[in-house]
This record gives sequence, structure tokens and C-alpha cells, in this order.
Amino acid sequence: MTEKLYDLRQVLEDLKDIPGQLHETDVEIDPHAEISGAYRYIGAGGTVMRPTQEGPAVTFNNIKGFPGVRVNIGTMASRKRVAHILGHDYKTLGHLLNEAVKNPIEPVKVSREEAPAQEVVHLATDEGFDIRKLIAAPTNTEYDAGPYITTGLVLGSTPDKSMSDVTIHRMVLEDADTIGIYIMPGGRHLGAFLAEHQKLNQPMPVTINIGLDPAILIGATFEPPATPLGYNELWIAGALRNQAVQVVDSVAIDEVGIARSEFIIEGEILPSETIREDINTNTGHAMPEFPGYNGPANQALSVIKVKAVTHRKDNPIMQTTIGPSEEHVSMAGIPTEASILNLVDKAIPGKVPNVYCPPAGGGKFMAILQIRKENPADEGIQRQAALLAFSAFKELKTVILVDEDVDIFDMNDVMWTINTRFQAHKDIMVLEGMRNHPLDPSETPEYSPEYIRVKGMSSKLVLDGTVPFDMKDKFKRAQFKEVPDWEKYLK
Repeated sequence: MTEKLYDLRQVLEDLKDIPGQLHETDVEIDPHAEISGAYRYIGAGGTVMRPTQEGPAVTFNNIKGFPGVRVNIGTMASRKRVAHILGHDYKTLGHLLNEAVKNPIEPVKVSREEAPAQEVVHLATDEGFDIRKLIAAPTNTEYDAGPYITTGLVLGSTPDKSMSDVTIHRMVLEDADTIGIYIMPGGRHLGAFLAEHQKLNQPMPVTINIGLDPAILIGATFEPPATPLGYNELWIAGALRNQAVQVVDSVAIDEVGIARSEFIIEGEILPSETIREDINTNTGHAMPEFPGYNGPANQALSVIKVKAVTHRKDNPIMQTTIGPSEEHVSMAGIPTEASILNLVDKAIPGKVPNVYCPPAGGGKFMAILQIRKENPADEGIQRQAALLAFSAFKELKTVILVDEDVDIFDMNDVMWTINTRFQAHKDIMVLEGMRNHPLDPSETPEYSPEYIRVKGMSSKLVLDGTVPFDMKDKFKRAQFKEVPDWEKYLK
């Protein structure tokens, strides 16, 4: 029996067997604002402008201006759908990823003949080459800076090739062979690699891999300390699938791409050149990011000069997402949960059974920690856990602490805790003057000049909704009779 090779196509095929999880349509749609505009109603969820909902993933088979190209959106826009894709319980996905980090499987290189992503090759030297005609990159809103690649996995290495890594960035198509890429200051490993190339005044070869197995995209969003510099997150996807990710040598640059991608863009990040993000539209806006806002266009994006585009020959799939959707929560939140579990397991083992990063925080800003107090000496351990969570993930802004009898995946249950096991005068911790995420629009000196000296600083909040250990008997939930065969009354 032939081994199943995981890629986006295999995942979509598997989803067809689960009612209500995948919808395909042949109705023509315009990638300019319509794809996101329509999917907002169908299934975006997250912090997208209301009304929205959790719904199926959608593959649009008829893209205006792009014959033969399909667009898929929302494959990860449901935690339960991600659980189906990874074959795991949705409530313990953080634990699954934590184990994958500890048991990595390195990628394996295959030949170009074995790489579906290189079935069709377009070189930048070809007459009429234009990435804007090859890549059906949507604009999320009518006032975006341009068409964006939102789920393109960028793969790059140090100049000596001793380390490589993959990260997701927002990337805007600027002209026929130019892409602007936002690399957050002090952020991911790609930025550290680029700094090494800049010191040598050398361009940095990268591949942008589009149309991937969600296991790759979710694994790729880990950050230090869970995955330190030199840890390539493709190893995590290998562990999740118990199958090495296949990579292939590029056709025009000195780097590898992911062999089972739908598209691979090959290019070089220039060492000293930058570009204004909205140079073509002058809207002043970038695109909707995970906090739910259209941030200002960046004045100095790094520049990728494209050398080649390769793709599958049979109706390649452009994979995209909406920044503030539930899909971002899956990609960012589940690895954040794993990072927090990793650190608290080492420092206070057994005291944090589970962690959830809910949609309200976009997967980055908020975490709910379930706390286990087993004896009087555990009192206070919950606040230690909160501090560890902030250490595990610097972009975390709010931590809510609850007891084991609270369902952390039910915000009504969490808010019930805050209303019945919490007193504001004693159960709030505020940590001032810390670093967070520059995409939070409240983190500016104009918002709070006395506390925020530079953009990206924040006060962090802990809401301690755990019951003091010596008062547990006074906070027992009303107990109801167990009726094991309750479903018979619904027949």
C-alpha cells in the first residue's frame, strides 16, 4: 500500500468526507476584496467585523483574471477542523504540538522530478513575466495597499547555510518582479538571518511557499524560547505527520522550497533597499491584521526581487487567509499554547493542565490557564504560572487564571469565574513597561505617554479567577445527577 503523502490537496480531499467542513464553488469571484468579503459571512470568525461565523473552508474554482487557478481560504478557520486534520482532540492540540517540538523529524530532499511544485516554471527573464498575473493574491479590503500573500511560508538560511528556518510574513505584490515583505523588528529568525546577509551586503535567497498542509503552517508559527535560533520549524510538521517534509532545490536561486507546495516563488531579499507598502494605491493602509484593524502602511518594507515562480500544472491552489479570522487563531494560538505548556511543565510540573489562546486575543494577546492546586503550598503558584506564560511568549498581553472545574474553551464559563471567584481590588495584577506587539493600536505613546515610551510597549494584565485553596469548599459548583443515557430523551 502506497504511503499517503500529506499536502494541501490531500487535506482538502480528506475534508470532503466530513459533512459541512469544505465547500467548493464554480461561481466566478473577484480576488479584489470579494473573496474576503464573501468569506467573512461564510466562515471567517475570529475578530473579523461582525456579522461573521465559524463555517466551512471554501475553495473558489473560478477566479476572475486567473484562468485555471483556484483559491482556498479558511481550511484552519475552526479549531475542531484543525483537530480533524491533525487527527487529535481539539482541547489538547497544544499538548500535541508541545510533543512534536520535543520529537522533531528533519525534512528530506527530493529531486525536481519528484516535486509537484516545480511542474511548471516561469523565470523572471521570460518575456512578459509578471507575478501579478501568475499569483492570484487577494486584496482583503478595498483599501488594502495591494494584493497580499497572507499564508506564504518564507524559507531562508544564514549566509553559510548552517541554519535555516521558515516564517509567515505579510507580503504585498508591488510590481512585475517585486514583493514588499514586513519583517517585524526584533522578531523572527528570518530577521536574524537577514541581518547577517546585510552585514556582508549580500542579498538573501528565499523561497515563498504557498498552498501547504496545515501541519506545516501551524508548526511554522512557533517562536523562542520553544524553538530557539537554529531550530527549523519544518521539523515540527514532520513530527505531527510522522513523515518528513519534502524539500527541493530551487531552479533559480541557492535555496530549497517545499516540494509539495502549490506555488513556490523564488527570490532574494535585497540587503539595503526598502519600499513604501502602499506605493501603488496611496491608501495609507496595509491590510487587516490579527488584532482586527487595518494598520498603517509601512514606509520601509524589505524588498524581495523575484527570480522565478513555479507551480503545479493541474489547477494550482492559491491559499489565503483573512488576518483577523479564526484561521490566524489556529496558526498562532495553538503554538502559543504549546510554548506556554513547554515552559510551565519545566518550572512547575503538573500545575497547569491546559492552556487556551482564544479568538478574542487573535491567538497571541490572550491566554487562559487552567490551574491545579493540590495543597496549601500551591497557593500563589497560579500567579507564578502567569509570569511564566509572559516569559514563554512576549506578545502575550492578558492572562486569565481559572480552576480545573472551568472549561477554558467556553468563554461563558471563564467569565462566570471572573464574576463569582474574583474581586478586582485583590485579584488583578498589572505589569507595566513591557514589550508586546506593534500591531496593537493601543500600544503607542499617544495612547498613554506616561507609561508607553515607544510603540510596541504595553502594560500586561493578569486576572486571577482561582479560588484560594483554603476556601475551596465554599466554591463548589451545583452538582447535578449523572444521567448516562440522557440522549435517549432526544429520540
